[in-house]
Amino acid sequence: MIGIMRGLPRLAVASGLWISSIGAAHGAGALAIGTCGAYGFAYDCGQETAAAQAALAKCTGGCKVVPVRRACGAIAIDGRQVCGAYGYAVAAKLGAAQNMALRHCYDHGGKDCVIRAWACDAKG
Repeated sequence: MIGIMRGLPRLAVASGLWISSIGAAHGAGALAIGTCGAYGFAYDCGQETAAAQAALAKCTGGCKVVPVRRACGAIAIDGRQVCGAYGYAVAAKLGAAQNMALRHCYDHGGKDCVIRAWACDAKG
């Protein structure tokens, strides 16, 4: 009985480490932004390179990658002129990322900016 009581704290510590490693293993995401409203996204990937590749695979048109790690990212485009102004942002919370993406779209000349895509990852 004493042996079991001595082993319980070790078991609790080992379980806690195992559970925390599960959450840390999936923390990479990415947005891909291209021309004329093209976009792609990926989240909960094991590595940033995998997230970037997955986001690029969904995007056509000269796309660039914006990493999203333990945060939220959003893409906004001008709804009236898809090939016109756009904006994107990454922030700790989804609302902040969306607001900043819209603000960037308007700052770049957008007249009717809308959120085109968003993704949150891990702690975002």
